[in-house]
Amino acid sequence: MRMSKRDEIAMSTPAVGEAGLTGDWRSKHPVLDAVACSAVKQGRESCQFCWAYCPDACISRGVPPTIELAYCKGCGICSEVCPSSAIEMVPEGEHGVCEILEAERIER
Repeated sequence: MRMSKRDEIAMSTPAVGEAGLTGDWRSKHPVLDAVACSAVKQGRESCQFCWAYCPDACISRGVPPTIELAYCKGCGICSEVCPSSAIEMVPEGEHGVCEILEAERIER
């Protein structure tokens, strides 16, 4: 059985572990500029460096990639490896409240 390039990379998904929703730990979070994203420009999963290098598996493959902020610790690796500079790390207070996290806090 021949493996495709997609099968060669170990895949994982974020999940609540012993540490809980680790997105609460960060002081900065990534903001994706979809217009600058290589995958969006080409209309296919062309680059995906952000997905491959995210140590917390918070970024999903796609056009555009999506970032699960509930588990993103704000390390900034995605921003550093993006060849088109489409991801910027923004201080938490400057970009407003993450709607997903806010909804989860209200439910608690």
